[in-house]
Amino acid sequence: MTTSVVTQAPEAPVCSQEVAQAEAVVPPREKSSGSDETQVETGSPETTEFKEGGYGWVVTIAVLLINAHTWGLNSSYAVFLAYYLRSGTITGASPLAFAFVGGLSISTSMLVSPIVTWSIGKFGTSLTLRCGVVLEAVSFICASFSTHVWHLLLSQGLCFGIGLGFCFISTGGVVPQWFVKKRSFANAVATCGSGFGGLTYSLATNSMISNLGLAWAFRILAIVSFVVNGVCSILVKDRNKAVGAIVVPFHKGLLKNLDYWLYLGWGFFSLIAYVIVVFSLTDYSQSVGFTASQGSLAAAIFNLSQGLGRPLIGLASDRLGRINVGALGNLIAGLAAYFLWIFAGKYFGGLIVYALFGMFAGNIWPCVAPVGVEVVGLQLLPAGTVTQMHPPEIILEKWLALIFPAALSLYCAEVIGLSLRTSGIYAYLNVQAFTGTMFVVSFLFYAGKSNNWIYWV
Repeated sequence: MTTSVVTQAPEAPVCSQEVAQAEAVVPPREKSSGSDETQVETGSPETTEFKEGGYGWVVTIAVLLINAHTWGLNSSYAVFLAYYLRSGTITGASPLAFAFVGGLSISTSMLVSPIVTWSIGKFGTSLTLRCGVVLEAVSFICASFSTHVWHLLLSQGLCFGIGLGFCFISTGGVVPQWFVKKRSFANAVATCGSGFGGLTYSLATNSMISNLGLAWAFRILAIVSFVVNGVCSILVKDRNKAVGAIVVPFHKGLLKNLDYWLYLGWGFFSLIAYVIVVFSLTDYSQSVGFTASQGSLAAAIFNLSQGLGRPLIGLASDRLGRINVGALGNLIAGLAAYFLWIFAGKYFGGLIVYALFGMFAGNIWPCVAPVGVEVVGLQLLPAGTVTQMHPPEIILEKWLALIFPAALSLYCAEVIGLSLRTSGIYAYLNVQAFTGTMFVVSFLFYAGKSNNWIYWV
C-alpha cells in the first residue's frame, strides 16, 4: 500500500477584483513535519503575535459542547422516530411524514447558510449564535405541544433546523482560526461533540419518554440545550478581523473543475448513507425484536464510536493523507453495512459490533474540510461562510455550490430509507443494502487517479 502524493489543486480562473484582494491576503504556506501542509499566518501585527492554541482550546471545548447540544440532539431524532412509528401519539401521520420531519431539520440547517453568513457580517458571530440558541429552545417547547404531524414539521423540523444552522454555521470556522499546525486535530476534537452528544441524548431521550412522557422530554431538552449553548455562546470568540477575512462573489470557475465534482459526489452519497444509518438504527433494532432500551443503546454506542473516532480520523488524515482516509473510511463503512449490519445485525451482539464502526459511517464530518482544501486550495474568507465541516480556508464559492446538493441529500435520505423499509424481521434488508451501496459509490469517486493526486492503491 502506498500513500498519496498530494499537490495543491489549481485554482479555477476568475477575474474579479474581489478575488484578487482575497488572494492578496492568503498567507504563505509552510510544510509541516507530517504529510500535510499547514498555513502560517503572517503580515498584520495581530496575526504576527498570534500564538497557536491558548484561548483556542477554550473555544474548541465550547464548540464541542455546542455540537453536542445541536447535532447530538439531532441524532436523538432516531429515538423520537422509533417512538412515533410505534406509539400512534401523532395522529394521521404516515412513516414518510415522520421521515420528512428529520430530513427537513438538517436540510434547513444547510439552506440557511447565506442568511447566517449575512448575519455574521452584519451583527457578528456572538449575536448570530445566540439567535440559534433561542430558536433551538423554542422549537422543542413548541414540539412539546404537537398533536399533528404538521406541528412537528414546523417545530421539530423547520424551527429546529433554522436554530441548528445558526448555531453550527456560526461556530464552524471559529476553531481553525486559533490553530495552525494542530488545525485538523482541533477541528476533529470540536466535531466529536456531536458523537458524544448523540451518545448522551440517545439514552436520555428514550429514558425521559418512557418515564416522563413525550411532552416533558421535549421541554427538558429545551432547557438543557438553552443553558449549555447560552453559556458557550459567551465563551466562543472568533478572529475574523485578525485573519483579514474577505467575502468574494460566487466562483463559477469551480463548476469546470472535474476534481471539484468528484468532491461533491463523494460528499453527496456519503451524506445519504450517513443520515439513513443515524435515523434508522433505533427503529431497526425494534424491528428485529429488541427492546426500545436496547435500540437506544445501539444508537448510543454508534454515536460513542463517532465521538472517540473523529479525533483519530483527524490524526490519520494528517499522517496517511486526507483523501486516502476520506475515501478508505467510506469503503470500510460500506463493507460494514454489507457484512456486519446485514448478517450479524439481527443478533444484539452483532448489532453492537456494527455500531462500533460508527466512526467510519460518519467519516465525512472530520474529513470533508481537509479533503476540500486539497481539492480547491486555500483562500482565506469569513468563518461565517462555512459550517463545522468547513474551516475558513474553504472558499465561499465552494460552500455555496455545496449547499443545495447537501440539503437535497439530507432531506431525501431518510425518506428513501423508510420507503425501502418493508415488514417483518427483514424489514430493513433493502435499506441495509442501499446504505452499503451509497458508501461504496462514494468511495468510488476517489478510488481512481486524478491529475492532481495519486490515490491510495
